[in-house]
Amino acid sequence: MKYLHCAAYRLPLDRPLVMGIVNLTPDSFTGDGVAGGGQASVVEGAIAHARAQWEAGADILDLGAESSRPGAIATPLQEELDRLLPVLEAIVGWGVPISIDTYKPEVMRAAIAAGAAMINDICGLTRPGAIDAVASSDVGVCLMHMQGEPGTMQAAPHYQDVVGEVTAFLQDQVAACRGAGIADERIVLDPGFGFGKTLEHNLALLRDLPATSPEGLPILAGMSRKTMIGQMTGRPVEQRLPGSLAAALLAAEGGAKIIRVHDVAATRDVLTVWQAVRQS
Repeated sequence: MKYLHCAAYRLPLDRPLVMGIVNLTPDSFTGDGVAGGGQASVVEGAIAHARAQWEAGADILDLGAESSRPGAIATPLQEELDRLLPVLEAIVGWGVPISIDTYKPEVMRAAIAAGAAMINDICGLTRPGAIDAVASSDVGVCLMHMQGEPGTMQAAPHYQDVVGEVTAFLQDQVAACRGAGIADERIVLDPGFGFGKTLEHNLALLRDLPATSPEGLPILAGMSRKTMIGQMTGRPVEQRLPGSLAAALLAAEGGAKIIRVHDVAATRDVLTVWQAVRQS
């Protein structure tokens, strides 16, 4: 059996793992942000949401203190740290691996020092110092592909061959990680659904999901409540659960080993039924 090594955790990959999203941003596009009432209540709300995700069956909790939705404005470093660290420090002892959604090397180092088990980088460790921040630790890392920057990435995404170009980028970053001493057992790949992609690009990646990891490294798929679901169903964000579950199921069928979602319990049920049928 293959395992994903994330600091003190060895996560078995014999079934898709569910990564529960915990947004620490006041402008969360899904409506599950934790703004309002002052810093203390924000931290309390985030901790409560993290506990709800964990109790619902999340295998990994993914904390993000900077919005990466289309059109988002970059968050200053200190503000991101101020949002993130109190929550991370409060939940790190729960016995569940904590992933940190950040592209800033300074945040990576601070989070790792505070006990984070994984770094989930939308920039795929391309920022100066990012690979070194991860390589000097034993945490897991998710390398994601993104065309452009969150603020402008959906303006006019263009590819000659979206699957080929995304795969080439991920292969290059895997090679860079290996060169820095990061073992394959610590690496996860994410094609970056919705990050500089049209609906057609997203569908092509979902259809050919295994191709984005030609060496068999585990794939993370994150489509929960995203615009692509709304484009297909015509549903607003708060009504995208059925479409998100369908996308999660298709990703699992395509070999994804981590499914990043807002709705943990419902996703776990879908994947449990899927796995039972496959194993019967």
